[in-house]
Amino acid sequence: MKVVQINSVCGVGSTGRICAGIADVAGNSGYECKIAYGRMQAPAKFEDISFRIESNFGVKIHALKSRLFGKSGTYSKRATKKFLAWLDEFKPDILHLHNLHGYYINFPELFDYIKRKGITTVWTLHDCWAFTGHCAYFDEDKCGKWENGCYKCECKRSYPKSLRDDSAKMYALKKQCFSGVKDLHIVTPSVWLEKLVKKSFLGCYETSVINNGIDLQIFKPYDSDFKAKFHCEDKFVILGVASVWDERKGLEVFVELSKRLDERFQIVLVGVSAELQKNLPENIVVVQRTENARQLAEIYSSADLFVNPTKQENFPTVNIEALACGTPVLTYETGGSTEIIDSTCGTSVKRNDVEGLIEKILYIYDNKPYKSSDCVARAQMYDANDKFKEYLSLYNQQSDN
Repeated sequence: MKVVQINSVCGVGSTGRICAGIADVAGNSGYECKIAYGRMQAPAKFEDISFRIESNFGVKIHALKSRLFGKSGTYSKRATKKFLAWLDEFKPDILHLHNLHGYYINFPELFDYIKRKGITTVWTLHDCWAFTGHCAYFDEDKCGKWENGCYKCECKRSYPKSLRDDSAKMYALKKQCFSGVKDLHIVTPSVWLEKLVKKSFLGCYETSVINNGIDLQIFKPYDSDFKAKFHCEDKFVILGVASVWDERKGLEVFVELSKRLDERFQIVLVGVSAELQKNLPENIVVVQRTENARQLAEIYSSADLFVNPTKQENFPTVNIEALACGTPVLTYETGGSTEIIDSTCGTSVKRNDVEGLIEKILYIYDNKPYKSSDCVARAQMYDANDKFKEYLSLYNQQSDN
């Protein structure tokens, strides 16, 4: 069986690693799997299975036009036609879509092709972009316009940024393009996102939930000298991890915690840029980046509590990584973040409830209600290889229909 995955990136970033993992498991199972991607050069090891849709220059032009004129995802027409010609030659049995946003592909051209060719299609939604007129997430703004038709967008300055409000036109265009696909199956990583899809104009399609997974051979408990290295052996370490720290990830929450928690506690943040670090309180320990996943796992293992105050999220793998290393999770009730934990390994508070976070942190410090072994046991539900194999089963099921 021939499979082509389409995503903004290949082999890097969370969605890029998911694509790579699926391709690896598919290849070992006798599938011929390619990854078509749009931006950030794929690592050399993917050269034989990847196709770059748009150039760096093309991505910049697409992004600039999107910023000035709106209509993100309707440029890169020439690059898209070239890709579709390559697709014609390869003749995939399954087309697996991931993130179509990212300034690299013309989605009207792509869906016109899918409909004309009648290709069996699987689409994994990693956010809400597919059924809104603009944004990838809207719950922080408590916006429900997407259920009936976007207009007067309050998120136009959020990704994908635009100086114009074209949300009504883009909503209508997406609905037109994404509706009427003969053989389309939608996958969401969380039950939360599946429920939203069912309320949207995509609700006519069959859906499945396939959770994100992690490499449990890497993320597991380790003995680590991290606390000794940073002189916090006698501290209760509160850990936060993000690939990019911004308002959505709750960086300001950790700043507030650093002001209000006493000397018994030590906040550690991983993934903070050098520029952001300059503005953080000195009592926060910063690890700008880890050398590899093993080193990150050792930091998780050293922490006493993983805190994820994310404001908009789908199914964050950082929660799973923490659990797999034996560390309980405290998170905001955002997206699918709470779906990862249960009462044996973590707890949650309502979004933006800093007082609630502090109360939970103090309770966990005093009572130590979670066992490392229970956290690890919960993480076993999210073995990446098992999740990738679920996709292969879906391919077979869709191919037989």
